[in-house]
Amino acid sequence: MMSLFPTGEDRVTVAEAFRHTRDSDAPAVLLDVRERNEWEAGHAPGAVHAPLSGLVTGAALPSAAQARPLVVICRSGQRSRRAAALLAGRGAVVADVEGGMRAWAAAGHPVVDVRGNSGSIA
Repeated sequence: MMSLFPTGEDRVTVAEAFRHTRDSDAPAVLLDVRERNEWEAGHAPGAVHAPLSGLVTGAALPSAAQARPLVVICRSGQRSRRAAALLAGRGAVVADVEGGMRAWAAAGHPVVDVRGNSGSIA
């Protein structure tokens, strides 16, 4: 599979993450690896949820994220770095988002809660 990301690049900016994942026919999936309470408080519309705690213990990716390039996001970028390394080790084409959901929200990109209302970064 051809990589979306330049060779050797395993981090992307929020702008790149948005561009690669924003449409239903986008080339990559935005994978949010924060815990359930954080996800419920606010996440990017269209993101797929797979907590790092589950991935570390061997949980499979949700079906919507399987066999697709992944752009991994957390709150600030630390957990997404761990998740990206773990998923790359499983053979995924993956990059993590610099600055995480804090940077996503600061850039003015939408954040919704589990009811689809305006969300917040927990």
